[in-house]
Amino acid sequence: MTQKFDTIIIGAGISGVAIAFELSKKGYKTLNVDKLPAAGHGSTGNTCAIIRTHYSTLEGTAISYESYFYWKDWENYIEIKDERGLAKFYNIGSVVVNSKQHEIERYMKIHDELKIPYEIWEPERLLRRMPHFTDDSFYPPKRPEDPSFSDPPTDKIGPVVFFYPNNGYINDPILSVHNIQRAAESKGGKFLFNSEVVEIRRYKGRVNGVALKDGRKFDAPVVVNAAGPHSFIINRMAGIEDRMKIKTRPLRHEVHFVPSPPEFSYEKDGLCVGDRDAGGYHRPETGNLILVGSEDPVCDEKDWVDNPDNFNRDVTTRQWEAQVYRLAKRIPSLPIPRRPKGIVDLYDVTDDWIPIYDKSDLPGYYVAIGTSGNQYKNGPVIGQLLAEIIEACEKGHDHDKYPVQVRLRNINFKLNTGIFSRNRKVIKDSSFSVLG
Repeated sequence: MTQKFDTIIIGAGISGVAIAFELSKKGYKTLNVDKLPAAGHGSTGNTCAIIRTHYSTLEGTAISYESYFYWKDWENYIEIKDERGLAKFYNIGSVVVNSKQHEIERYMKIHDELKIPYEIWEPERLLRRMPHFTDDSFYPPKRPEDPSFSDPPTDKIGPVVFFYPNNGYINDPILSVHNIQRAAESKGGKFLFNSEVVEIRRYKGRVNGVALKDGRKFDAPVVVNAAGPHSFIINRMAGIEDRMKIKTRPLRHEVHFVPSPPEFSYEKDGLCVGDRDAGGYHRPETGNLILVGSEDPVCDEKDWVDNPDNFNRDVTTRQWEAQVYRLAKRIPSLPIPRRPKGIVDLYDVTDDWIPIYDKSDLPGYYVAIGTSGNQYKNGPVIGQLLAEIIEACEKGHDHDKYPVQVRLRNINFKLNTGIFSRNRKVIKDSSFSVLG
């Protein structure tokens, strides 16, 4: 006999489990299906887990600030005890090093409107806080193979950098997802692992459930695609990919690990750093290491992947050198190991790097996709957005004509979810980059 649910969610990363939690709190009988062996073991498990409040759009900034309050009070959000313990938020703050070419006034205006705390530092204050830094400018970012990469700098950063006191990172993203899984299960949510969806079942013009590779079938009037880098494959199964103006595709990314400089302990005194001037970001990592990523400057060629189940998972010397050597410009005393060390995974990227949280042209089929490596921090709010969009649409609301307005729970802001529409125009204000 086919098992029946109110909602089937494809994926058990941060988005999928948060959607299950919010729907289960509303009384929905949910099932998360994931081809991997446990929750959070896909791209979520390799996120850098940076929690930040600075985004390039008002709505993106609002949900990131809203999410901060969930991470800050994680135990109350989860509502239950997890036998593995709870993930920890290291609220260490972050600095953003702007080049003189970046439009900083727009970010200030957004933060002022939302009453998000920030400080404006002159470069001298940055050097007092991070004395291992140099305040030279390296904009535009270059690659080591560029003949001018080693040319002496001719300018300085600034004139200001931003410090965001509410920012930081999560110590264990997989544990955080397990926490939400347990929270959803406490409300009746079910999870099925090692199970691959091969068909989006339909009946009389709407979703009717899913079929698995092993032959099992599950019924549900609502199916949610939260499949991360596999989202485009699921959309093709549903027959809706070509009917979306904004598409998704997987992008291969690397992050690397290097030791702290000898005169400064990142484990003890480090901050999260977004260095737009040098084209990278970094944060403290366990073992007095530095985690080093790329902000996707123009000089870095994008490594798009056709098959998310078959891509190069090894750190490449070429990208290791690009990211680590650029950091070494900012930190002249940076120790550079002989052997590269890092992790490789995929982002799920839309045309404008802003996610899609929406219904679709197939009744009963919803999407939480295109999260591009930067939406981990927004997981709890993603759950709320999808739950409210689903509830409204299933009651007959015309979400395409009148996008659902969601009142965020922690800040005084009503979010127009239309910015995350599958049929929007490319949002020019996007940074087209990520702190993953």
